[in-house]
Amino acid sequence: MQLKLNLRTVDGVLVVDCAGRIIFGEESAALRDAVKKAIPENKKIILNLGEVNYIDSGGLGTIVSLYTTARSAGGAIKLASLTKRVGDLLQVTKLLTVFDVYDSDEQALDSFRAVA
Repeated sequence: MQLKLNLRTVDGVLVVDCAGRIIFGEESAALRDAVKKAIPENKKIILNLGEVNYIDSGGLGTIVSLYTTARSAGGAIKLASLTKRVGDLLQVTKLLTVFDVYDSDEQALDSFRAVA
């Protein structure tokens, strides 16, 4: 399934709803382009991965690259609503220790509100 992205802003936080697969090629390029374009205007970003059923190494690389880009720009990317498969992948790759991960996008929004 192609990756579908829906970008919405909630209380000044960009929420990127992802559905499908984040894999090397068009899918990861679409995610990278959408988020990198948004970073100058919006430093607080949540990737809602609740409907992502597969991420390959290229997709992981894209997410890590976006995290680094956001941090360099003084922003933050948080992950929300991980499926079991994606959560297990982040655990195995030790990326759970890098990202702030939340059970829902509402909890991730609350974490940004708490800092503000």
